[in-house]
Amino acid sequence: MEHELEKAKKVLSEGDYTCVMVKGEQVYTSRERGIKPLYHIVKEHADRKGYVAADKVVGKAAAFMYVLMEVKNVYAQVISTPALEVLKAAGIEVTFEKSVEAIRNRTNTGFCPMESAVMEVQMPEEALEVLRKKLEECG
Repeated sequence: MEHELEKAKKVLSEGDYTCVMVKGEQVYTSRERGIKPLYHIVKEHADRKGYVAADKVVGKAAAFMYVLMEVKNVYAQVISTPALEVLKAAGIEVTFEKSVEAIRNRTNTGFCPMESAVMEVQMPEEALEVLRKKLEECG
């Protein structure tokens, strides 16, 4: 697993990706921002069980998506405290460069709308429904 995590981190940093998932020789990459790539993986029931993930920013919404995917390890360049709690509670190993209280929005005028949407949510399945509505609202 350590080899897979190092590979995922290397691909993330060298490829200008937002998230990378690795399992053996299988590598999934995305340059989409926010939780969209993770949300689509969960909605499409793509099998990511047992993968390791490397991500630029992991907020609570992304953490719930990783729990639903059943990844085994998440590396984040930046992670929010609520995301860290969600991942640890699910038994997912977590490493990170920087921890913050909450993820800020892209204009740095407040918190990320996805993080805010799930702040009071406790269950991953509930988060999925809340995020579906929020994504529809945001377009």
